[in-house]
Amino acid sequence: MLKYTKLVYNFFTYNKRSGFMNNTTEHFKNEKYRVHFFTNTEFAEKIEFKVIEDNYHLLSDVDIKHLENIKLNLHRMKRIQKTFKPNEEIKELISKIDKPQTWLVITEDWCGDSAQNIPYFFEYSKLNSLINFKIILRDENLDLLDSYFSSGNPKSIPKVIGFDENGNEFFVWGARPKVAQDLVMQLKSEGFEKEEFNKKLHLWYGRNRGKELEKEIFELLKVR
Repeated sequence: MLKYTKLVYNFFTYNKRSGFMNNTTEHFKNEKYRVHFFTNTEFAEKIEFKVIEDNYHLLSDVDIKHLENIKLNLHRMKRIQKTFKPNEEIKELISKIDKPQTWLVITEDWCGDSAQNIPYFFEYSKLNSLINFKIILRDENLDLLDSYFSSGNPKSIPKVIGFDENGNEFFVWGARPKVAQDLVMQLKSEGFEKEEFNKKLHLWYGRNRGKELEKEIFELLKVR
């Protein structure tokens, strides 16, 4: 695991200086970076404002389609949070967390995989008050986040990074459950275009209802 990347160094320098764990909205800045960390509520409100239909008459057809996708993502997020039912095993595991930790999400509102996965991370984080859940936007912070993107798929999101109270990383997850990734790779090998395999991918998400992700989160936390 990485330790004290640019993100970690700046994030936890700010954390120690300002009491990050107790705040709801935070900024830090140094010579190079100014970063906004969102709470889940703030992120959802940001999306809600963006998709207000009164603004549509000002947009091109391409932009309208983009906003319709974001609106669909918002619907997916709300549906997951409404129907969320964790199993007893993971509830017990999370309840045993006895030291502060931060789950930091790298995402964007247009990302379908984020909409299908991040709400689960948020709901699991609510099971223990020692878990601090924060969101950072990828596109505004690519320079800061470069260490989290591989050369093969440099911008793949979402990413979820677990930090302990000292800024040590203890997990990095993303960008989708392994079973979902295997499905995408299979569909690509069979010649499916992006729009086609995305439909099948989101159908899988709807049927799986977060069960594969739950297994992966359990394994990530179990090693602690």
